[in-house]
Amino acid sequence: MSVFTPHIAIDLGTVNVLVFTQGRGVVLQEPSVVAIHEDGEKTTIVEVGRAAKDMYGRTPEQIEVMRPLRDGVIADYFVTQGMLEYFIRKVTGRVRLRKPVVMISVPYGVTSVERRAVREAALAAGAREVHLIPEPLAAAIGAGLPIGTPTGNMVVDMGGGSTEAAVISMNGIVCAESVRVGGVHLDEAIIAYVRKKYNLIIGEPTAEAMKIKIGAASALDDELEMQVQGRDQIAGLPKTITITTSEVVEALQEPMTAIVNVVRAVLAKTPPELSSDIIDRGMALTGGGALLRELDTLLTRATGVPAYVADNPIACTAIGAGRALSELPILQRSVPDL
Repeated sequence: MSVFTPHIAIDLGTVNVLVFTQGRGVVLQEPSVVAIHEDGEKTTIVEVGRAAKDMYGRTPEQIEVMRPLRDGVIADYFVTQGMLEYFIRKVTGRVRLRKPVVMISVPYGVTSVERRAVREAALAAGAREVHLIPEPLAAAIGAGLPIGTPTGNMVVDMGGGSTEAAVISMNGIVCAESVRVGGVHLDEAIIAYVRKKYNLIIGEPTAEAMKIKIGAASALDDELEMQVQGRDQIAGLPKTITITTSEVVEALQEPMTAIVNVVRAVLAKTPPELSSDIIDRGMALTGGGALLRELDTLLTRATGVPAYVADNPIACTAIGAGRALSELPILQRSVPDL
């Protein structure tokens, strides 16, 4: 590893982008949101990251605020490339002697076309060399699980666009399942619930704030509540209501069931010897979704396997991808196309 070549790892998520650099750890965490201006044939990037997110729902018609990734994969190639270029330049500086070597996390089970799109976008954004690592493997490394040993390690990675459960042993994924249900889908479920029950239209930022401030996967002993502002669907006027945690739990019932089913599906496919390890060691929850109150309790109750939230769950994938860069030769034996 050359001391002059920057080595960076990127957790390219639907909701957030995290960048890890060797020696400095996670140096950047910004929303994966881009504001673009379309003028006939020409598309211009106006803002990226936090500045673009602040513009959400507040822009004139000619400026669109969008997420260039959907369900963890590229939905808009040009905008993703521009976003990657912005973040790489922000981390490595405008004047570089050498192009960086980049490790990017991708969802488990992405197609070869989707993998190629990520690789090409990173190369076009200024990377010299691009490696791709499955998100559950990166999350397990970042969570500090002993994946290089012949023992069963289970990780459930809840991102913005998808939830992935995997059993890892000897640096490789033994079995895994994913469902395209993540933080964004939880927000959408809250929006739909409030509209149906209260005839109130709220935006994504409001739904996300509700999920963070009072949201839970199952009922809490001490009920939380929050005042929510939106537009009355019938009168068309601004209106304020009070929402409680139990209502958010009800709103999230369907996506939570999908997440439980994915975890169960992986446990059903796990070899018996590894199953006994998982029962002893439990499953690590990573990703932003792991911060949802009572999620560990819900999964423990539904599967009989102890679940616990990893340290710094949001950064686990970025940290793991960064560590994987320094252990490439070992990991490539188990993950050939790394």
